[in-house]
Amino acid sequence: MTANKIEYCVKLTAAETAAKIASGELTAVEVTEAHLARIEAVDEKVHAFLHVDREGALAQARAVDEKRERGEKLGPLAGVPLALKDIFTTEGIPTTVGSKILKGWIPPYDATLTKRLKAADVVILGKTNMDEFAMGSSTENSAYGPTGNPWDLTKIPGGSGGGSSAALASFQATLAIGTDTGGSIRQPAAVTGTVGVKPTYGAVSRYGMVAFSSSLDQGGPCARTVLDAALLHEVIAGHDPLDSTSIDAPVPPVVEAARNGSVEGMRVGVVKQFRGEGYQAGVIQRFDESVALLGELGAEIVELDCPSFDLALSAYYLIAPSECSSNLARFDGLRYGLRTGDDGAHSAEEVTSLTREAGFGPEVKRRIMLGTYALSSGYYDAYYGSAQKVRTLITRDFEKAFEQVDVIVSPTTPTTAFPIGERADDPMAMYLADLCTIPTNLAGNAAMSLPCGLAPEDNLPVGLQIIAPALQDDRLYKVGAAVEAAFVEKWGHPLLEEAPSL
Repeated sequence: MTANKIEYCVKLTAAETAAKIASGELTAVEVTEAHLARIEAVDEKVHAFLHVDREGALAQARAVDEKRERGEKLGPLAGVPLALKDIFTTEGIPTTVGSKILKGWIPPYDATLTKRLKAADVVILGKTNMDEFAMGSSTENSAYGPTGNPWDLTKIPGGSGGGSSAALASFQATLAIGTDTGGSIRQPAAVTGTVGVKPTYGAVSRYGMVAFSSSLDQGGPCARTVLDAALLHEVIAGHDPLDSTSIDAPVPPVVEAARNGSVEGMRVGVVKQFRGEGYQAGVIQRFDESVALLGELGAEIVELDCPSFDLALSAYYLIAPSECSSNLARFDGLRYGLRTGDDGAHSAEEVTSLTREAGFGPEVKRRIMLGTYALSSGYYDAYYGSAQKVRTLITRDFEKAFEQVDVIVSPTTPTTAFPIGERADDPMAMYLADLCTIPTNLAGNAAMSLPCGLAPEDNLPVGLQIIAPALQDDRLYKVGAAVEAAFVEKWGHPLLEEAPSL
């Protein structure tokens, strides 16, 4: 395949790719081979993938081409290449969750999300790098090394889903899947100039998604355009009886909303707590321009005061570690994954201790210890119980806000991508990357990040966050599509036209 053909295939949107495959202009095998060639050419520098399933991807692509040849109708994403975050189980290929404790583990079953992707004939290229057990904001906590940001390989691509966002920004995949516990879809999208959506909690099945914090974790779509994200959202969302937290409700009309974006007559809220000290000047400048643009497009801008949002970070870092200390208890070295010290000289308890010492990284250990302490006798009410009360207050603030507005907008992250290693020894500085995204996870609402330009001081992407009420995910796409179209008309797409070459 020629270099021009590879570049042509990898630069198409998902909607364009699917249309060309359906019409016969391109084959799914050609598109897949182009992306595999791109991975081979650039991923040594980016390190977006932990595992590339070359044979499996080509087999899926051939099946799509055979369907077309038989005259069968193809779905809206048939043959489109996708990068899957290595937190979803995949039958026959490794799932490590970025941790040594699951190195080499081959799941015997597919996650519900994985099954839905395969049923829609989406081609899964492989599994992407991530912060270990989704704990982090930079992908530096991966046991397999950090991922670079394609805009500047010395900078972080966000986390925990930095591999998925970097795969998109480096044109190694057309679509990607992430998970969002405190911002791990939206924050990587913001710093790589891509689109990331956290659906309403319970809208996408968590069955087969390795749990970090069960009341917060949510899988979602990642893409380079709003429409592509909507098409992927429609494929992966929907009720799943295998997931007790799954919502038994129709999937909102997200694709229709993305095709008919408009903010005319909508009320858009701006929360005063989402700016101030710690926010980069260029991020605030691009956000203010975005708010002005929304006004030009016909939206009414409403100032909001949500005082409990200032407590969200503290509440989150008690609730999430508490739930992770419970969820990660299953990794004991006795049932699956890594086993250390099983030489006949150690007891079962010693094997478990040695396995966890060798298998878990520093951030995972930190959160397990913090969570265990917060749940311990005598401290439960003071810490975990109080954090849950704050969570209720945040939910009520959102409810009051959505009585006044249709959506809320904010910067997605306080800063652009920071250098790899800069915050490695300062956990609190790292946690602040999720300042704007965490409240939505605590309340269970839907939220999106999309590009809103480059910060003038460093020429790196800035993300605009849109937040909608629970089960109103289509509002994200309606507003996001309108903003995206206006940005493209005014300044061009910040990724598709200005992305750095590798």
